[in-house]
Amino acid sequence: MGVRVEMPSNNPIVLLRERSGDRYLPIWVGAVEATAIAYAQQGIVPPRPLTHDLLRDVVAALGSEVTEVRITALEDGVFYSMLIFADGTEVSARPSDAIALALRTGSPIRGEEAVLDQAGIELPEEGEEAPSAEEEVEQFREFLDHVSPEDFGQ
Repeated sequence: MGVRVEMPSNNPIVLLRERSGDRYLPIWVGAVEATAIAYAQQGIVPPRPLTHDLLRDVVAALGSEVTEVRITALEDGVFYSMLIFADGTEVSARPSDAIALALRTGSPIRGEEAVLDQAGIELPEEGEEAPSAEEEVEQFREFLDHVSPEDFGQ
């Protein structure tokens, strides 16, 4: 869905939305990673490659590709993820870095069902019809204006 700063703590948060469901997965990230994710979402190309651009280029130069990013676990408030490569190789990565790379490679981002069960949240539906993209963004902003890390427990 996007990156936004959670108030009043000023912590960046990335919110992933279930493609065929109603759950959202909020992941607090660092400021540098939030910027890298936002740049990729907005199509901003910096004059020099960022670390995630470099990693994308290295993977391609080695003849491979990232086929998927998986958010695999949530332990003691810390999310874990894996980069899945074309040959089946799996590499552990911070979710913020994995998401930034996925956006640059067009790779799908998937959350394990257990992670969604543990940390996924549902935004209240306002009606029977599916919300438009603009309505979803507005619901997301409203959610971020009122959410705090304590809302998700351990």
